[in-house]
Amino acid sequence: MMRSKSHGASLVALTTLLLGLPAAAHADLKICNRMSYVVEAAIGIDDKGATATRGWFRIDPAACRVVAQGSLNVDRLLLHARALPVYGASPIPQSGTDNLCIAPDNFIIAAARDCRGKQSAAPFTEVKPSTGEDGHTTAYLAEGSEYDDEQARLAAIQRLLVIAGYDAAPIDGVDGPKTQGALASFLKAHNLTPDIVQAPNFFQIMIDAVQAPSGPGVTWCNDTRYRVMASIGTEDGKAVTTRGWYRIEPGKCLHPDIIGQPKHVFSFAEAVDNDGRTIKVDGKPLNWGGGTTLCTRENQFETNQQRDCDARGFNATGYATVDIGTDSGKTLRFGMP
Repeated sequence: MMRSKSHGASLVALTTLLLGLPAAAHADLKICNRMSYVVEAAIGIDDKGATATRGWFRIDPAACRVVAQGSLNVDRLLLHARALPVYGASPIPQSGTDNLCIAPDNFIIAAARDCRGKQSAAPFTEVKPSTGEDGHTTAYLAEGSEYDDEQARLAAIQRLLVIAGYDAAPIDGVDGPKTQGALASFLKAHNLTPDIVQAPNFFQIMIDAVQAPSGPGVTWCNDTRYRVMASIGTEDGKAVTTRGWYRIEPGKCLHPDIIGQPKHVFSFAEAVDNDGRTIKVDGKPLNWGGGTTLCTRENQFETNQQRDCDARGFNATGYATVDIGTDSGKTLRFGMP
């Protein structure tokens, strides 16, 4: 297909902007994260009929990051964000109406409405950045709780503590003895001093601890070349609650959240492709479960009702029973058959 000179010039201009090359003006665009998740963001720039995208920009809670340099005199600015795999299926709602191309790893895509190769389409939302006192234009990532920076950071710490197996619920960004006790236990278990909480890389330290194949509870480790989606079931003496999905990338481990101290839990996991479809090997689904039938759903879910799965819009799925009665916990490794 032949492009007009103006269209080609627009693509060059957009790509130059996304590359962050020096520009005449210095009103840079930055994204600030007021969510309780560590996120990776991608931006889209739509101008004069051409659209380009760039990602990924990792942004910790209560932090900001410059994602484009120079004056943004463009028709539309678009944004897509995803939570890190440690949180399971991305909890960030995607309501954008512009489906633009992204890639699994860091990328710059000049023609972002025509996906090729390993690129896939993702929903982008148009944003209207504001100009701050520093002269930069700023777009904010926020969730329904409308946290300020301090609340977002604390809620993010609470969330990772819960995933790591410490009782810091509810995740509300409000400090108190329960959160401080859970944080102190986490620091002690990982031989960390209290001052590390203020370190710039504290969220990465927490994420590394969650993904480490050790500690009480259960740890999943993905030894395949595929992405694995996993679900956990816990019993409180009255009912079994299943929740999912947790995303585990190839070669990574993940320690799912388990409230309380149950002697056993239930585990199910399956390998999926980039479109979320179950991987099959020799015609059989590549999954890891067992003989205990519990309820799951294709999208993110949590339920404590385990009867009549099909009638309630769930799937009846076979979970493995995992004994975690010892202090050392249990590591489940997902490998090829």
